[in-house]
Amino acid sequence: MYISIIIYPIDNYSQIKIIFDTDFGGDADDLGALCMLHNFIDKSECELLGIMCWSTEKYAVSAIDAVNRFYNHPDIPIGTRKEDIYFESWCYSKPIADSFYHELNYENVLDATLLYRQLLSKNADTSITIVTVGPLKNIENLIKSDSDTISHLNGKELITKKVKEFVIMGGQFPVGENEWNFNGNMPGVTKFVIQNISVPITFVGYEIGDKIKTGEIFNNIEHLTPLYVGFMHFSNNAPWMQEYRNGKIINNSSYDQTAVFYAVRKGTGIYWDKIKEGFCKPDENGGNKWIVGEKSNHSYLKLMMDTKKMATLIESIMLNDF
Repeated sequence: MYISIIIYPIDNYSQIKIIFDTDFGGDADDLGALCMLHNFIDKSECELLGIMCWSTEKYAVSAIDAVNRFYNHPDIPIGTRKEDIYFESWCYSKPIADSFYHELNYENVLDATLLYRQLLSKNADTSITIVTVGPLKNIENLIKSDSDTISHLNGKELITKKVKEFVIMGGQFPVGENEWNFNGNMPGVTKFVIQNISVPITFVGYEIGDKIKTGEIFNNIEHLTPLYVGFMHFSNNAPWMQEYRNGKIINNSSYDQTAVFYAVRKGTGIYWDKIKEGFCKPDENGGNKWIVGEKSNHSYLKLMMDTKKMATLIESIMLNDF
C-alpha cells in the first residue's frame, strides 16, 4: 500500500549540534537512529559532535566506527564506558565490524566522561543537544566528574553552561514500569541523572516508538550496507525476535529513531504534542510517573501523526530518500 508523506516546512532547523549517547548493538533501533543522523549531516541539518557508547560489548565501538566510515564521516569521535568488556553473539555489532572497514575499538577510544568534557568545554554556551537512547550511566558519570585540566567546571556545571536540551528516549508516559533505558540493570542511575539536570529535558517515551514499525523495507536494499547487515542479524538472532524469525528482516519498533527525529526536526504541533505542565518522577528500578501540575524543565511528547505515516517518514530518512 502506498502512503503519501508530506514533509512540512517545520521550525527553523539550522545545524543543531548533537552528542548521541547509545546502547548500540542490541536493539536495531540504535543502528537506525545513527544512520538517520548521518543522513541529516549530509542534508546539513545537524552536526554530530560525538558518539558515546554505553555498551561495553566487545565490538560495539568498532561497529559504530564502521558505520561512521561507511557514511564518509570518519572523524566523528567515539567515547565509551570503561568497564569490563564482554561478547554477545546475538548482538549485530560483530557482523557490522566484520563486514565494513573500521579502525577504532574499545581499547583505543576515550572514556566517555573525558570525551564529554572535551566536547562540552570547547563549544559555545547553550549550544549542544544531548540525545540519549540508552541507559544513562554515561550521563551520571559526567555529572559526577570533577574539574580538571579540560575545564575548571565540574560535570554538572558544564551541563548547565553548555547544554541547550536533553532529548531522552526512555520511560513511559504518563506512567510506566521497568522500561529498559530507565533501568539498564543499574538501579538509581536514572533517578540521580534526572534530579541533577537543570536544563530542559524532553522525554520521548517507549509508548511512541513501540507503535511505529520499521525495517522490513530493508529486505529490498543493497545487502552490503550496515542497515541490511545489522537489521538482518537482529531480526534472526535477538532473543526477543525469535518467535517472529523467518530468515528475513522483520519490522521492529522505532524507539530511538523517534528521539533523533524530534531532536533534529522538532515539529511540535505537527508530529507531536508536547506536554509541559508537570515533571517526570523516576523510581529506583526503571519506572516513572508524570506528576501533573508543577512547572519544571521537563516535557514529554505525544505522537500526533498517524503511526504508518511516521514509519514511512522515518524509513525514508534512514534510507536517505527524503
